[in-house]
Amino acid sequence: MSAPVLLHQLFFSPPPLSFKTPDPKPLQKPLSPIIAGTPQPLPFSGRKLRAAVIGGGPAGSSAAEALAAGGLETFLFERSAATSKPCGGAIPLCMLDEFSIPAHLIDRQVTQMRIISPSNLIVDFGKTLKPHEFIAMLRREVLDSYLRDRAQFNGANLVSALVTRLEVPRSPSAPYVVHYTINNSRRSLAVDVVIGADGANSKVAKAIGAGEYTCAIAFQERIKLPDEKMAYYENLAELYMGSDVSPDFYAWVFPKCDHVAVGTGTVQSKQDIKLYQRGIRRRAKAKINGGKVIKVEAHPIPEHPRARRVRGRVALVGDAAGYVTKCAGEGIYFAAKSGRMCGEAIVRASEGGERMITEGDLRREYLREWDAKYLSTFRVLDLLQRVFYGSNAAKEALVEMCGSEYVQRVTFESYLYKRLADGNRWEEVKMVWNTIGSLVRCNIVGGKWGV
Repeated sequence: MSAPVLLHQLFFSPPPLSFKTPDPKPLQKPLSPIIAGTPQPLPFSGRKLRAAVIGGGPAGSSAAEALAAGGLETFLFERSAATSKPCGGAIPLCMLDEFSIPAHLIDRQVTQMRIISPSNLIVDFGKTLKPHEFIAMLRREVLDSYLRDRAQFNGANLVSALVTRLEVPRSPSAPYVVHYTINNSRRSLAVDVVIGADGANSKVAKAIGAGEYTCAIAFQERIKLPDEKMAYYENLAELYMGSDVSPDFYAWVFPKCDHVAVGTGTVQSKQDIKLYQRGIRRRAKAKINGGKVIKVEAHPIPEHPRARRVRGRVALVGDAAGYVTKCAGEGIYFAAKSGRMCGEAIVRASEGGERMITEGDLRREYLREWDAKYLSTFRVLDLLQRVFYGSNAAKEALVEMCGSEYVQRVTFESYLYKRLADGNRWEEVKMVWNTIGSLVRCNIVGGKWGV
């Protein structure tokens, strides 16, 4: 969540669809009998378009909600509703309103962000927040469960099963067949359209030949602290920079309801992830000493969008599509946003499930709109990570930059609301000059890169 990262986040323009919110138990809609046994033919006359969403995280649940609310027969496949990937769990303020996230799901309202450089220079990154502004911290298992329940409430059929294979049709009009298992029983479902929301190791992506991409690995420990130490993290999150905690990313200590999440990530040295985890524990030792580890998590995180995200009547969203930003590693909002955008696109193209869609529909209604809004952001953040995360000297310069109140204001405006902040031309000139000065002082510009 560093300054140069968030300065380039783009704004969102279209208003969200209006969805019903569960109250408080979701409607349990019975599954169609077609999900068991041999796939049946799909005569389109007399029924609505049938969609399968593979993966029940924020991307898949948001897609399933949009599809079901738009009139399509929707099946949401989730392997294990009780698990979730390791995640800092920070979401921007605008997501609370845009996705109607209730306040009771929020563990902490963070108003202080402390960034610690490789040399332990500390910058308080939150001086410009307004009284009503905060970064919402929540647990992924809580958010994911809520979004799945809401998708069900709006008419999606939740299938708790392991998807083993997606069978791609040989002709444009033939159905896709989702093969899955429930309690070691093999079953199949024939559908018209598929949304892959099944993470970085997506089976759907492999089925459509979406291509390989670089993945980072995130490692996180949930640590329950004594009450007096937990009080320190009441509304504070910490980011640690340095080659001891990650050669090309950062480490974090984020507060949850009754514990902290302590973790790190890396692309370059995945085999050394536990070494870097020991590094963040050493750096934060005085503040987390005496805590008890209650959960250990690790998961691959995509580093850039896939080369192919649509093929035939299949679309990828969230981590499966590679929608995680460089530098910040932000993925929750973009996962939910891409899922909803894709679901809405299918509803529009199919006229509420009344007609078959094509690859052209998905490219025009979903992919072009997404790329127009966000692709340049991902490219800029890729460049920024190369500049500021390549060495300890560069990270030192980055933390020094973050001391500027102007940088903080523009950063939070961009991050919290996903829109470009109103800039000041003179302040922007000073920011650029100060950035160059920081890089020079850290021996990056006009000298040899530090280590």
